[in-house]
Amino acid sequence: MSAATPRLARKQFTPLRPKKSVGLTVVMLLFVVYSLIPLAWLVISSTKTQDALLNSFGLWFSGKFAFFDNIVWALTYEDGIFVRWLLNTLIYVVVGAGLATILATLAGYGLAKYDFPGRKVVFGVILGAIAVPGTALAVPTFLMFSKLGLTNTMWAVILPSAISPFGLYLIWVYATDAVPTELLEAARVDGAGELRTFLTISLRLLAPGVVTVSLFAIVATWNNYFLPLIMLNDPKLYPLTIGLQKWNAEAVGIGAQPVFTLVITGALLTIVPIVIAFLFLQRYWQTGLTAGGVKQ
Repeated sequence: MSAATPRLARKQFTPLRPKKSVGLTVVMLLFVVYSLIPLAWLVISSTKTQDALLNSFGLWFSGKFAFFDNIVWALTYEDGIFVRWLLNTLIYVVVGAGLATILATLAGYGLAKYDFPGRKVVFGVILGAIAVPGTALAVPTFLMFSKLGLTNTMWAVILPSAISPFGLYLIWVYATDAVPTELLEAARVDGAGELRTFLTISLRLLAPGVVTVSLFAIVATWNNYFLPLIMLNDPKLYPLTIGLQKWNAEAVGIGAQPVFTLVITGALLTIVPIVIAFLFLQRYWQTGLTAGGVKQ
């Protein structure tokens, strides 16, 4: 009896291995290939000259390896306007996405951990704001900024980017479980003020959620196209999205010219910073995804 009991216990508590699904594996492989083909085409095309780009198979190298020549051309074309667009985009991202992350963190934490009259109304307003597409607000925003004299300025892109209802909602949901109310009450009993409690305790617990909101804000601001399109008419204020569209219009307008090669190379250079930012912050994001997986 005693010898059988350990064997029974081992069988009972042996962790179950996840079942493998061939169908799901094939679907995921197809999805990966579908996602990587455009990136592979972009990388390969950026290594070609204009003639090779127009007269060769897109997913294979051909002709002279002109990758570094294309990069130099993209960075120096029109007196280095691409570098100006890159700096503008970095300003829009750092200031706009930074403000969006800060405001979403403060507001989401306050709504999650403080009770006040009208809290449910605010929740409904936030959900309604998430449901409204940004393109529907572009024209009213343009009219309002036009009255204020802010169109064709960097503030016309930064200020709308600083508001993120979805980011606020994410922080709200995350803070509800990530920051125990008992821990806040213990800090108050010890004499810590609300600001000190937030900066020394809550903010550390919210770090994965803050990074997630920051990633969403960075990607949204970096890829922002429609808002700068209607707000800006000075090429020196363009972000990369509008600048590349300007080059693409020139390439289509003048036919098979080297400008089309610049569009391809510029597009490749455009995605490099956002990929680096994602790879750098992904470990914090993964921590956030698994933070609620183990019950304390």
